[in-house]
Amino acid sequence: MRERQPSAAVWKVVERARHPQRPQTLDYIEHIFPDFQELRGDRVSADDPAIVGGMGSLAGRSVMLIGQQKGHDLKQRQRHNFGMARPEGYRKAQRLARLAEKFHMPVISFVDTPGAFPGADAEEGGQAGTIARTLQVFSGLTVPTLSAILGEGGSGGAVALALTDRVYMLENSIYSVITPEGCAAILWRDSAEAASAADALRVTAQDLLALGVIDEIIPEPRKGAHKAHRATAKKLARALEAGLLELEELSPSERRRLRREKYLEMGRLAS
Repeated sequence: MRERQPSAAVWKVVERARHPQRPQTLDYIEHIFPDFQELRGDRVSADDPAIVGGMGSLAGRSVMLIGQQKGHDLKQRQRHNFGMARPEGYRKAQRLARLAEKFHMPVISFVDTPGAFPGADAEEGGQAGTIARTLQVFSGLTVPTLSAILGEGGSGGAVALALTDRVYMLENSIYSVITPEGCAAILWRDSAEAASAADALRVTAQDLLALGVIDEIIPEPRKGAHKAHRATAKKLARALEAGLLELEELSPSERRRLRREKYLEMGRLAS
């Protein structure tokens, strides 16, 4: 018998995080960065629509935006591969991050994916290694870096864009090493136990703030972000502006040092 019982409240958060009308990267860009100029391609093989990126401005500062896009209807989701990037998507993220570093532009990333694409072609293309190199690039940046978990933050596909100075989570988003269904299938060989897995994984913003994995929770309107795109975007914009101003007060070497210490502190065992 498992000690923890399925939590209806936690599963409700999971459902809201996955709501098809929940605002996604391009929705927030439309509301917060109207001067956005998209940049495409990885300069190696292709352009991956699961990750979108380009330049915009925030609080009078030019910034580089990188984010996962799921799509709202079936046609959009097929085009964006449900937000699950292939290696070329992560190479595009690396390219844009390096470009931002070259021109001293802060990097803002938006996370919304069930995970990196698990297909055979992606694995043959070096998916794991490409994600690792993306983490290496983000960890070495000296410009201010901020990320926001918008809906689902799943596995290495999410972590690749979230190794930043500040990590924000919307109130009804989730962030975990594996999907609840995947965890349930491994532990209990039954995906119907997903609610139990979600509860045990501690996927909610409140849990992750308590664990020190994220830095701040951005509250959503009472009925959820999917009911109020513009209002949620305003709250996200205010949090990003405040975080950017704080980070710009630090020297580049200090930002990188504090970022390194922040992630090394995570996951320590307690007796």
